[in-house]
Amino acid sequence: KAVVSTQSTGTISPGSVLILLAGVHRGKRVVCLKQLPSGLLLVTGPYKINGVPLRRVDQAYVIATSTKVELPAMPESLTDALFKRKAKPTKNEKEMFVENTTEEPKISAEKIALQKEVDALVVPAVKKVDMLQSYLRSRFTLTKGQFPHEMKF
Repeated sequence: KAVVSTQSTGTISPGSVLILLAGVHRGKRVVCLKQLPSGLLLVTGPYKINGVPLRRVDQAYVIATSTKVELPAMPESLTDALFKRKAKPTKNEKEMFVENTTEEPKISAEKIALQKEVDALVVPAVKKVDMLQSYLRSRFTLTKGQFPHEMKF
């Protein structure tokens, strides 16, 4: 079977403000930077504003809003390869029963520098739009009697 990347819906484009529906950052509003060749969306908070780092998100886990931001050109280094994890070394029988000595994965200096570079491009664009900074900081929540399918975002 050939792997076919997902096409983005018409409402999601670079600069669209999205609401994340799942994961650690659910309910937070993010800015879509671009669609990656794998079909996933590359989004950021920006980290400086609401703490959401550069992340890949499937379109099924976002709601598109009508809010848009005019973004400058993004760095070419933003690809799927940036998010690829290192393969775990295999263990032989003797090592399986030794106490777990794995370290927590650290965020590389390259990713931190790239996050700062992207924030430097996105934050001024966000500040140009009136009230957008506080809109991105606020969480999306539903209360009793509110139905998302009846709302206009």
